[in-house]
Amino acid sequence: MSLAPQSISTSMISSSSSAFLSPSNLNFNSRRQNAWVQAKRISVCKCVAAPQEEKIAYKTKVSRNGNLGKLQAGYLFPEIARRKAAHMLKYPDAEVISLGIGDTTEPIPEVITSALAKRSYALSTQEGYSGYGAEQGEKPLRAAIASTFYKDLGIEEGDIFVSDGAKCDISRLQIVFGSNVTMAVQDPSYPAYVDSSVIMGQTGEFQKDVEKYGKIEYMRCTAENGFFPDLSTVARTDIIFFCSPNNPTGAAATREQLTRLVQFAKDNGSIIVYDSAYALYMSDDNPRSIFEIPGAKEVAIETSSFSKYAGFTGVRLGWTVIPKELLFSDGFPVAKDFNRIVCTCFNGASNISQAGGLACLSPEGFKAVHEVIGFYKENTDIIVETFNSLGFKVYGGKNAPYVWVQFPGRSSWDVFSEILEKTHVVTTPGSGFGPGGEGFIRVSAFGHRGNVLEACKRFKHLYK
Repeated sequence: MSLAPQSISTSMISSSSSAFLSPSNLNFNSRRQNAWVQAKRISVCKCVAAPQEEKIAYKTKVSRNGNLGKLQAGYLFPEIARRKAAHMLKYPDAEVISLGIGDTTEPIPEVITSALAKRSYALSTQEGYSGYGAEQGEKPLRAAIASTFYKDLGIEEGDIFVSDGAKCDISRLQIVFGSNVTMAVQDPSYPAYVDSSVIMGQTGEFQKDVEKYGKIEYMRCTAENGFFPDLSTVARTDIIFFCSPNNPTGAAATREQLTRLVQFAKDNGSIIVYDSAYALYMSDDNPRSIFEIPGAKEVAIETSSFSKYAGFTGVRLGWTVIPKELLFSDGFPVAKDFNRIVCTCFNGASNISQAGGLACLSPEGFKAVHEVIGFYKENTDIIVETFNSLGFKVYGGKNAPYVWVQFPGRSSWDVFSEILEKTHVVTTPGSGFGPGGEGFIRVSAFGHRGNVLEACKRFKHLYK
C-alpha cells in the first residue's frame, strides 16, 4: 500500500462573518476588528492497494508416479462417503440410512470378542506378552483355516498366508506379478482389481468413450449370460481376477462354470486370482473354493477374509492360499515370491486379531458366525422382495449379501442421486464397478434390521 499526499488549497477565513466571534448581545468595551486567520495546509493519505506477490510453493525434483495420474476421480467408496457427507450437511435433520458401502453393522459374537479381550489382556503379563510374530501367520490359525475351509482339498497349513484382509493381499499379489503382465477382470467387479492394476502400470490410459482402461480384458457378465463371461470371446491374459459369489452382482459360479474357467486358465497358461470373500453366504450347492475344481492348484490363488463373516471389517484379518503346485513359467514357485513380498512389506497380522480368528473357527464360534450371516441373509430377502414387488428386475441376494437392481436406460449415478435426495438412503451406483454395471445399483444387506425395513418403506414410497 502506498501513501500519496495531496494538498487542499488555502483560503482566508474572516472573523467578521462569524456571529460566534462577535455576538451582538455582549457589551465589550472594544472596537470592532477584522481578524484574519491563515488556514493550515492539510495532507491527505490515499490508500492504494499494491499487487500482492504470488506465493510459489516449493517443489521437489521428484516426478509423480504417472500411473496414479491415470486413475479416474477417487476410489469408489470414499467418493460415496463424500457425497453422503455433503447430503447430511444439506439435510442436517434427515435420518440417513447407509446401504451402500458393504460394511458390517451387527456386533461381533461374544465368544469371539472374549478371545480378543483375553489375548489383549495377556499382553500385559510377562507370560502372555509376544512381539513380532511370523509374517505368514500363527501356526494354529493357519491350521484351523486349512481344516475348516479346505479339508480334503489338498491345501495344507504351509500354503496359507494370514493377513490384514483380502484387499491388502490383492495389492501384495500385484507387486508379485509386476508391471509387465496382462490382466482380465469380470465386468462388473470389485474396483480394487482394476485400480491396483492401474497403479502397478499394467494398463493403458483410461478411454472415456468406452469407460475402460487400455490393456485390460473386461469379461462382460450380464443377466443374459448368467453373469458368467463367454470365455470363447475372452483374449488370453496372464492374470484373471474372478470373484464368486460376485461383488457386486451377487451371482455365484456353478461347478461346471468354474471347471471351464480352470480349463481356460490351463489352456492359456494363466493364473486365476479367486476372491472367495462371500463364500459362506452361499445357499446354492456351488463350490465355496476354487480348489474344489480338479487341477485348480496348478493355476489358481485364493484370497478370503473374516470381514464379512465375523464383522471383522475394523478388526482386520484375512488370508491367501497359494498352493505349492503353482509355478511361474520358469518353474519358480509363486508362493516363494509371495512370501518374499510378505516378509518385506508386512510384519504379520495383529496377534490379537489372530486370536479372534481362531475363536471364529472353533465349533462355538463358527456356529455364531453362521448366525450373523443368517441375519444378513434375512435382510437380503427383505430387500429382494421389496424391489420385486415394485416391478424391478432384481439379481443376486441368494448367494451374497448384495442385491443388484436394474434401472434400464438410466445412469447409475443419477439413480444413486435420486434415491439419496428423495429417500435419504445411500446405495452404490453400478457403474462404479465397471462399464458393465451401468444402469444398475447395488443395495447392501449390511444394516440394522430397523434401518433395512425403513429403507424399504422409503423405496416403496418413491417407486410405487
